[in-house]
Amino acid sequence: MAGDYNPYNEMLKVLEDAAKKLGLKENDYITLKYPEKELKVAIPVTMDDGSIKVFEGYRVQHSSVRGPYKGGIRYHQNVDVDEVKALAALMSLKCAVVNIPYGGGKGGVTVDPTKLSKGEIERLTRSMVTQFFPIIGPNKDIPAPDVNTNAEIMGWFVDTYSTLKGELSPGVVTGKPIALGGSLGRAEATGRGIMFIAREVAKKKGLTLKGARVAVQGAGNVGGVAAKLIHREGGIVVALSDVSGGIFKEDGLNIEEIVTFLTAERGRLLKDYNEPGLKRISNEDVLTQDVDILIPAALENQITEKNADKIKAKIIVEGANGPTTSAADAILDKKGIILSPDILTNAGGVVVSYFEWVQNLQNFYWSEAKVNESLEEIMVNAFNSVWATAEKYNVSMRVAAYMVSVERIVTAAKMKGLAN
Repeated sequence: MAGDYNPYNEMLKVLEDAAKKLGLKENDYITLKYPEKELKVAIPVTMDDGSIKVFEGYRVQHSSVRGPYKGGIRYHQNVDVDEVKALAALMSLKCAVVNIPYGGGKGGVTVDPTKLSKGEIERLTRSMVTQFFPIIGPNKDIPAPDVNTNAEIMGWFVDTYSTLKGELSPGVVTGKPIALGGSLGRAEATGRGIMFIAREVAKKKGLTLKGARVAVQGAGNVGGVAAKLIHREGGIVVALSDVSGGIFKEDGLNIEEIVTFLTAERGRLLKDYNEPGLKRISNEDVLTQDVDILIPAALENQITEKNADKIKAKIIVEGANGPTTSAADAILDKKGIILSPDILTNAGGVVVSYFEWVQNLQNFYWSEAKVNESLEEIMVNAFNSVWATAEKYNVSMRVAAYMVSVERIVTAAKMKGLAN
C-alpha cells in the first residue's frame, strides 16, 4: 500500500471508537482485532508461451462468530495482506449491519489481469481454487467476485471446487452465472440497495426521490444501476461520471438512454456519449454540484479535507468502499450533511449473495420479484437500526453503523463464551 497508510490500522481505529461509545471493555471485542486465519499461497500457472509463473494469493478469514466467512476475491497488482485483512474485517461488519448470518472473509491474488490472456486467467483461477480448497466450502467460506473478477471466473471456481470435492457444489461461491445457480437480481443488487437507502435517508430529511436532484460519481454496475433506479423513482440525475470524465445537464440527463449506450458494447465511456444540452465536467465537479443527493460510487478517497467544504449536497450516500476520508467526515458533519456509510449503503450485493447461497443450499430458486422484495426489507430494517442508534447516541451514521455491527458480533461472541 502507498506510504505509511495501513488500511487494517484504519479499520482498528473505527472499531475502537465504536466499542468505546458502546461502553464495551477490551475483553469484549479483543478477538475482533485479529483475523482468525490468514492463508498465503503460491499459485503456479502455465503461461501461453509454456513458461511457469508463480503468483501470490491470500485468503483472510476474519470472524466466524455469526456464520461462515463471506467475501470477494480480487485480482490486482497492488493486492497485499494488509489490504485483504482490512477488507475481511469490513465484511464482518457489513454482514452484521444488515444482520445476515455470515462473518467476514476476503481474498486476493497479486496479479495484473490485463497482462494475462483469458486462458491464463482461467488457469490462474483453477490453480488458486486448488490452493484454497482446504479452507473454503459452502458451510465454511463462500467467496464472490470483486475487483477484476466476475461471474465467468466464479463459474470456473465452482467447476474446479466441485471436481476436487467429487460433487456439484454451487454454494461454494456467489455471483455465479444464472445457468450455474446464480440468483436473479444479483447483478443490480448493490445499486438497488443504494436506491433504497437514498429513499429512506431522503424521507428523514422530509424529501422524496421524486423530484430530488442527484449527482452520481461512477457509471458502472454500482453507480449506473443506482442512477437508473433513482431515475425510475422520479429522481432527476443532473450529473454522472466515469473514468473518462463527467457530464451535466441542468434539467436532468436521459439516464435510461445513457445506461443502454454504456452497456451495449464493452469499453464504451461517457466521453463517447452525447445528447442536446449536455455539458462536459470533471469527476471532481460531479462531487460539488448543487444537488439534494450525492452518490460517490467510483473509488476510495474521493471526498477529502480538500473538497469537503465545497460539497453542496444535503445527503451523501456512499456507493463505493471508503470514498470519504475521516478528515472529510468531520467537515461534512459540521456542515450538517447526512452521510450514509458504505458498510450499510452498498451491502445490497452481499445481501443478494446470501439469497443466492440459500437458494443453492435448498436447491429451490426464487423469482426476481421475491429477491428484490426481500432485499428491500433487509436494507430498510438495517437503515432503521443505524438511524435509531445514531439518534440514541448522538453520533454520525458511520459511527452508528459500526456500533450496530460491533454490538451484534460481540453479543454472538458472548453467547458462545468467546467474550466476557
